[in-house]
Amino acid sequence: MQTNFTLAQLADPNTAASEKILRACVHCGFCTATCPTYVLDGNELDSPRGRIYLIKDMLEHDRPATADVVVHIDRCLSCLACMTTCPSGVHYMHLVDHARVHIQNTYDRPPFERLLRALLAWLLPYPQRFRLALFAALPAKPLAPLLEAIGLKRLAAMLRLAPWRGPQRPRGPQIFPAVGARQGRVALLAGCVNDVMAPQINAATIAVLTRHGIEVVLAKGAGCCGSLVHHMGRDEEALAQARANIDAWTVLENLDAVVINTSGCGTTVKDYGFMLRTDPVYAERAARISGLTKDVSEYLAALPLKPAQGIPELVVAYHSACSLQHGQRVNRQPKELLARLGFAVKDVPDGHLCCGSAGTYNILQPDFARRLRERKVGTIERLRPDVIAAGNIGCITQIAAGTKLPAVHTVELIDWATGGACPPALRAS
Repeated sequence: MQTNFTLAQLADPNTAASEKILRACVHCGFCTATCPTYVLDGNELDSPRGRIYLIKDMLEHDRPATADVVVHIDRCLSCLACMTTCPSGVHYMHLVDHARVHIQNTYDRPPFERLLRALLAWLLPYPQRFRLALFAALPAKPLAPLLEAIGLKRLAAMLRLAPWRGPQRPRGPQIFPAVGARQGRVALLAGCVNDVMAPQINAATIAVLTRHGIEVVLAKGAGCCGSLVHHMGRDEEALAQARANIDAWTVLENLDAVVINTSGCGTTVKDYGFMLRTDPVYAERAARISGLTKDVSEYLAALPLKPAQGIPELVVAYHSACSLQHGQRVNRQPKELLARLGFAVKDVPDGHLCCGSAGTYNILQPDFARRLRERKVGTIERLRPDVIAAGNIGCITQIAAGTKLPAVHTVELIDWATGGACPPALRAS
């Protein structure tokens, strides 16, 4: 694609990076076939190719974002299926991230939307605040249908996603020693939503790692990875959260890896090196942390896992989270681990298409998210599985809201099959 940026514009490192991405695009349109929003409605402007044209025009002319541009960029899930499909290597993730920062800095959203986004950015990355919000949501959950009927779809979506049970208290910084001789040492990102809504995921991760000789550290000062605000264009907040994690993990000695069990977080942490590439203080450390980061399935795949006896031979529908399969290109490890431990693993048809979770997308774009969930749940249920497994809390919550099948994290099944506790969702089913 031909571009016409000025030398002054290209002096900005973010614009220079986006210009290189734009020039790689050859208009082939392969991306349209795997873009969830384009598959739903067939609108060219809701495809990666269409959005690339909008972003190019906006950045090239250095103009504030318009309402039309914002509509179509906001509808993008950042699922990154287009990057898997693209034969030219267009790094769409960095381009749309740049566009979102430009929108945040130049577009004046309607007051309610501005307030909602600010509320999400203030609540979700902070476990204690989020926990209080979930307690407040419990008595209001029955009001979700009424709120939707009067047009408050986003508030209704927030209430529907909140669990019926009381949230857990998040874990504090601590060390979980290895069982037996220590074979390795990792830092675990506890996550901001994970630890409050689904503490069994971190419990299973810690249990399976320590049982196989790995010491697990929850580092003091580590918090939200930054992805939630990053995808809302709130760049300074995202970078501040990234720097806090880098500081927390850099002081830990003899780390083999930074292990992450929320794939959306993993995709962002693996991108810290790019996000902080121009920061003279953090660039080198950010690149080191990105290089150390592994999804929990990547790390476990290298361990000699010991299968337990007496685990039922369940049929598992494996939903590959977009951030894992497209963002990190981790595809085979979760399925191979489950199969090695005795589960019958089935791929979900059209597995490249997003379930509609995508961070805060299922709150900010509830209609698209609902349609994508219905499509995903339909393809899963046709497999007639005993359980659904995924590597991301957002996907698990989104899919579970649309089906009676139990949905669990992949690591919960791995922990159970190697001597850990049966996942709570399976005990309840």
